[in-house]
Amino acid sequence: MIATLEQATKLGLREEEFEKIKEILGRTPNFTETAMYSVMWSEHCSYKNSITWLKTLPRDGDKLLVKAGEENAGLVDIGDGWGCVFKIESHNHPSAIEPFQGAATGVGGIHRDIFTMGARPIASLNSLRFGKVDNPKTKWLIKGVVKGIGHYGNCFGVPTVAGEVYYESCYQTNPLVNAMSVGVVRVGETVSATSYGEGNPVFIVGASTGKDGIGGASFASADISENSAEQLPSVQVGDPFEEKKLLEACLEMIPTGALIGMQDMGAAGITCSTSEMSAKGEHGMIIHLDKVPTRQANMKPWEMLLSESQERMLIVVKKGRESEVQTIFDKWDIHCVQIGEVTKDLNLKYYMNGELIADVPAESLVLGGGAPIYERQFTTPAYLAEINKFDINNVAQPADLKEIAYQLIQLPNIASKRWIYEQYDSMVGTGNTQTNEPSDAAIVRVHGTEKVLAMTTDCNSRYVYANPRKGAMIAVSEAARNIVCSGGLPVAITNCLNFGNPYNPEVYYQFVEAIQGMGEACRKFDTPVTGGNVSFYNQSEDGPVYPTPTIGMVGVLENINQKMSLGFKHPGDTIYMLGTNYNDINCSEYLHHIIGESHSPAPHFELEEEYVLQQTVANLISMKLVKSAHDISEGGLFACMLESAMANGLGFNMTTDANLRKDAMLFGEAQSRVVVSVNTDLCALFEAELKGLPFTKLGIVNAHKEICVDGQSWGYISDWKEAYDTALEKLLA
Repeated sequence: MIATLEQATKLGLREEEFEKIKEILGRTPNFTETAMYSVMWSEHCSYKNSITWLKTLPRDGDKLLVKAGEENAGLVDIGDGWGCVFKIESHNHPSAIEPFQGAATGVGGIHRDIFTMGARPIASLNSLRFGKVDNPKTKWLIKGVVKGIGHYGNCFGVPTVAGEVYYESCYQTNPLVNAMSVGVVRVGETVSATSYGEGNPVFIVGASTGKDGIGGASFASADISENSAEQLPSVQVGDPFEEKKLLEACLEMIPTGALIGMQDMGAAGITCSTSEMSAKGEHGMIIHLDKVPTRQANMKPWEMLLSESQERMLIVVKKGRESEVQTIFDKWDIHCVQIGEVTKDLNLKYYMNGELIADVPAESLVLGGGAPIYERQFTTPAYLAEINKFDINNVAQPADLKEIAYQLIQLPNIASKRWIYEQYDSMVGTGNTQTNEPSDAAIVRVHGTEKVLAMTTDCNSRYVYANPRKGAMIAVSEAARNIVCSGGLPVAITNCLNFGNPYNPEVYYQFVEAIQGMGEACRKFDTPVTGGNVSFYNQSEDGPVYPTPTIGMVGVLENINQKMSLGFKHPGDTIYMLGTNYNDINCSEYLHHIIGESHSPAPHFELEEEYVLQQTVANLISMKLVKSAHDISEGGLFACMLESAMANGLGFNMTTDANLRKDAMLFGEAQSRVVVSVNTDLCALFEAELKGLPFTKLGIVNAHKEICVDGQSWGYISDWKEAYDTALEKLLA
């Protein structure tokens, strides 16, 4: 059946795109072919509205073992013959409609990106955004998403070691669920997502193909609305036990040498894997869809081609080695069915019961091939004028600082996320070192080597909203700061770029500015971008979400002895703040949620200042001159001090600066500041090594477990910890 323009536009194609397809094929496509182009040319698969700017990011580095975007995930050299494979992706729209399965399949999908390259996943992280906690729908979403992440990760057997979560009203309808996976592989033992060699057999392995997830890529490339629930079939259904078997079978198959290439079936399913592998290998394929194992009877060809059913891989095997591969998958009780073969012809030919139902050039479907590329218009958002009107002098200082601090540490963006992380298995695999000695980044051992990985996800989207360029710089810088404060050397990033509708010029301005800020910071810290994910259309009738360019960063420690934790260790140690204090409460949790000011500039930040701070902290840790290190972020200095004190149940005495507003010093979120504790006997040597870096001597760690500010008792650490630990669960009860 020849497709019509009406059908093409309903599938999400623009009129000019439908005309381009006709030009490529030299004829009008049929409905199945049009459906294939609709998913492959969707924003989710083609990055058609973002690739121009993505190419401006730094994509080369000494540690990179594959070029950015060349494979399913980034691959960096961590030494000792080992590589680290990592990536972050979004599953926002599915999670908004069906939070449990949306989040669960997000976790499953990102792990497949790791092991399809031959790496074993060793850690999972996430970055979550929800609306106001007191809203019943938000509570339903939070509980579903957290349960989905925990269910899939716990059953699959990979620890969830770190994450972040924020609550803002702009995410009420459209939550964000970003999942990151980190794996390790021996250098030289990776697998490429390619296909070549005329006559080589093509197999589908893993779960059966069903109707779940059909059109998921197109679903992810449209705004969320009240009617989005009607698209529930677009949400995939996950089976972590099937994925565990698939993981082990794939990793057992790779050393046989029988494999040509492998790719997971994520967005756009069979269409995506066959087209991308063929385009990369400059070959074509013949695929017999009637041989595909299915869960439902009488599935139509286009349904099979667009299904995003989970736990499936496409593999190309060396001709004559089929039985070796079949034996392995039979052992693991997993489907392993030949559905086609590689051809010299560059076209993809799909058959159903002997009938040719689609015939398209592989190259024409993919990013970098025939997929369209657009440059959108952008304009400065009108709201920035309101932000720039903010004047700190119009904010009266509170009379009762202790009461403000008590309210602040119970805000959902600051309070303990215990209710969330206790639902995750953080210790399976025995690599996570965070349980007893938390640090700013997750620290995970690489078994079989002395190497240790540091990893984190970071983005304060309110900062990005206030100043997209500076806010994105801060996101990269905080990720690097967390790794440095944990004793690691930042190596590279992956990103998950969550924005509103790209056809909105103000949204596109946020995107362009954020990309430029991210690029500048990555170049400064020598942390190239290995790849990632763009998620546009994160908006509803209420408007777009805050621009949220989530940064997933990986760093390396030579051995576990380099690890630095955030907790104060010994009574009598001197507490210092490295960096400069400012009369700055911009964009702080204090200003936003306690004072109620929604529009203020991003907090103080200078990239060179940040760089010098991180170099200094790294040097101090390597010289073993500090006992703890914790960066100042949400909640400001007081929240940072409290978290360091709670780690080991110690108290602290601190004195504020008489030249600063007390609310700014205690609760301001100016960047490039780190709190450290130092053995008193080493203070002179410590200060000498600062080499001009500004610092403030704040006070001492005390043994009587009391918090004293400017000589006044603010109570005992146990009471503050109780309030901090239970605030979120009380809100969710």
